Amino acid sequence: MHKIIKYEGLVAAPFTPMHKDGNLNADLIPEYYSFLEKNGINGAFINGSTGEGPSLTQKEKMIQAEKWIECYKAGGKVRIINLVGGTSYKECIENAIFSYESGISAIAIVAPYYFKPSDINQVAEFCATIGESVPEMPVYYYNIPVLTGVNIQMLGFLEMISTMLPNFAGIKFTHEDFMDFKSCLEYKDGIFDLLMGKDECMLSALVLGCKGAVGSTFNYAAPLYHRLINAYNKGNLAEARQLQQSSINMIRLLDKYGGMATGKAYMKFIGLDCGSFRSPLKNLTNDMYKEFVKDVQQLNMADLFSKR
Repeated sequence: MHKIIKYEGLVAAPFTPMHKDGNLNADLIPEYYSFLEKNGINGAFINGSTGEGPSLTQKEKMIQAEKWIECYKAGGKVRIINLVGGTSYKECIENAIFSYESGISAIAIVAPYYFKPSDINQVAEFCATIGESVPEMPVYYYNIPVLTGVNIQMLGFLEMISTMLPNFAGIKFTHEDFMDFKSCLEYKDGIFDLLMGKDECMLSALVLGCKGAVGSTFNYAAPLYHRLINAYNKGNLAEARQLQQSSINMIRLLDKYGGMATGKAYMKFIGLDCGSFRSPLKNLTNDMYKEFVKDVQQLNMADLFSKR
């Protein structure tokens, strides 16, 4: 088994920058990378849900990955995890090999979400088939049943994949099943990297021993989560709970204004305009954005948002 270099602290799930015409705006990525680094982000999970991976072409995903890794190779401190999958394991392998040859830090695989695997064995086989194509590269599984519709116990998956794929590194765990999450954290004396993927559950994950998390709201509210982690580590649970509630209040506005695309409205609010989400996701109209700004200001979180 390969030595696993775990991610600690905050791993942002970046938005994919778009021009007004809906095409990829890869030229914004170096500025975006520097922005994340300045705000204490340790990793970037690209081409994922927040990054509209399923809405991008193969070529676009590769262009984006190349731009992000160029920043890391130029001396950056933010390591890159590239989500390569996918409904087609052939395309996933193509993306995995491209990632390895480009110098990407790690890849992630999501369960196929059209023809859905029916059991743990099928998911493990799918992941192993892709991971075997890049034997020197850390491979993560992205568990997000709310979007894939594939809801399996991660402990059972971990037990199986650990015997099939020597370069398996860990799980991005975007689910509220804390019994399963804790069991995975403890599996084989905690050898694997378990990254909490639900920002509104960070404090609960920290209590269980989690050291790292991947989140979309880390893009624009990194100071909030740095303070939450520090408060928890110092034993100041009252402050940590208060900061988690601030996170929840902020996240509730995503639902109020139509869902995931509201994240780009937050980015515009802090001064890094990443454009709009692609159809079929709903974007804010100009009038909605004005109302959104009023709601954000009423959160009284000015000192908790990321700074340009």
